[in-house]
Amino acid sequence: MGLEPKGLGAEPKLTPQVEIILLVVGSTQVEYAKEGIADFGKRLNHYTRFRVEAVRDRAAQKSFVKAGDVVVLLDERGTHLTSVAFADRLQKWMNAGPKRLIFAVGDAYGFDAEFRAGASFELALSAMTFPHDLVRVLFAEQLYRAFSILRNEPYHHEG
Repeated sequence: MGLEPKGLGAEPKLTPQVEIILLVVGSTQVEYAKEGIADFGKRLNHYTRFRVEAVRDRAAQKSFVKAGDVVVLLDERGTHLTSVAFADRLQKWMNAGPKRLIFAVGDAYGFDAEFRAGASFELALSAMTFPHDLVRVLFAEQLYRAFSILRNEPYHHEG
């Protein structure tokens, strides 16, 4: 009678199987970040293949990227998106058909010009600067939120 179970409604959008990688320089140091990443990683793996790849330096970060990867830089100078707009953008990146969608966090000095030039997009999580371990958790949560939006699940609330 017009009532729908929570989380149902419009058909969920397609989420093609793409490996999503959070590419970071250096290992995660603090426990709260390790726990948060593990938690959201488990949740994300219900939707897609997700992993965090820690490399030792900028050179290793560059060599990790392969032809055909979509690379998105997480940088405070990037474009600010709402969670819904990020979900829409994520859907477009996945629909483009890459095998890997890489979200990169730079080192303490960000990204060099060559790596920046090769990126498809620069995304800001905030205009503020955060510790790198915290950025990893914030991004994992926003990625999980984006998938819940795409699947019309009740995690995200507008308004």
